[in-house]
Amino acid sequence: MFSHILVAYDGSDQSKKALTYIPHLAGNDTEIEVLHVYQNPVVIIGEAVISTPMLQKNYYEHEQAVEDELRELIADIPRCRSTILTGRPAQTIIEYSLKNGVDLIVIGSRGHTAIDELFLGSTSHHVVQHSQIPVLIVK
Repeated sequence: MFSHILVAYDGSDQSKKALTYIPHLAGNDTEIEVLHVYQNPVVIIGEAVISTPMLQKNYYEHEQAVEDELRELIADIPRCRSTILTGRPAQTIIEYSLKNGVDLIVIGSRGHTAIDELFLGSTSHHVVQHSQIPVLIVK
């Protein structure tokens, strides 16, 4: 059994589904943490990186909705708390899990095709490839 499980949450259907697996993986003493990582939005034009107040406001409102939804989803899960951080999602998940003694990362799969993953990247793929901790991907 695992003693400290980290669930990566981004508001997608796959991350919600990942939360449903927690009761099957957690024992009576398992600490469960749901981590939501958001990246500040920017627009890149040539060599300039721009972040407009309107873009930030819209993104902030979206993130607030995700955070509210997350609190509601975990309200009935024993020994569960949520953490919200800013950064590059995959790297932040990996660093956080190492710093906090996590022994399993649970993350939803976006279901990208191989071509999409090649061009778009994939948070779950990056976490699996670079994590020193076991990763469970939920499809």
